[in-house]
Amino acid sequence: MIDKRVVSAAEAVADIADGSSIMIGGFGEAGSPIELIHALIDQGASDLTVISNNTGSGQVGLAALLKERRVSKVICSFPKTLNSTVFPELYREGFTELELVPQGTLAERIRAGGAGVPAFYTPTAVGTPLGEGKESREFDGREYLLEYGLTADYTLIKGLVADIHGNVLYNKTARNFAPIMASAADVTIVQATTVVEPGVIDPETVVTPGIFVDRVLEVAEPAHESELIAAGECYP
Repeated sequence: MIDKRVVSAAEAVADIADGSSIMIGGFGEAGSPIELIHALIDQGASDLTVISNNTGSGQVGLAALLKERRVSKVICSFPKTLNSTVFPELYREGFTELELVPQGTLAERIRAGGAGVPAFYTPTAVGTPLGEGKESREFDGREYLLEYGLTADYTLIKGLVADIHGNVLYNKTARNFAPIMASAADVTIVQATTVVEPGVIDPETVVTPGIFVDRVLEVAEPAHESELIAAGECYP
């Protein structure tokens, strides 16, 4: 089996190129891979398409990546949340494009992409501005919209425990989008608080199997978005 450990966040994201599409896990603060995102800022890749639940808060993590004008498009469900000030300015300026997707539809588009399902029908957004221009079809007297599966070049996610082969466990709801995102990218990069040897994790408890993971980075004391914001931190 392959030892998938990398020695630094910089090494983990070194090959992400300009124009890449990147799925980033997290539901607000929960599960946000701060160290990997900051390493991506340092690395310098630009013209990125980011697929995430939201657009970050304050001036750290995902919001910091946006602030550095590295993201040309965001596909998300909540572009404006508490302490979210960076993205609205970039959107009004016309610098960063937004594809707004209902949260359940976003999750299913990612799951479908990872499963190799190119498209599916859903009643969500029928009769709203989000449904305008989309193909529709009626099933049993109800209208449904055609939505397309989502895949990406890279996924950045945060786990609680991983082994060197890439099997991952999460911290409760910090799991959120991470398992489906791991299956939907060409390269999945995981930062975990603890990285252990094979056999330490009970196979019956594995959430994301190592087959979906390409790189594993141990971050023993990961940053927390809310604490950074409360301290007035900004990155870089």
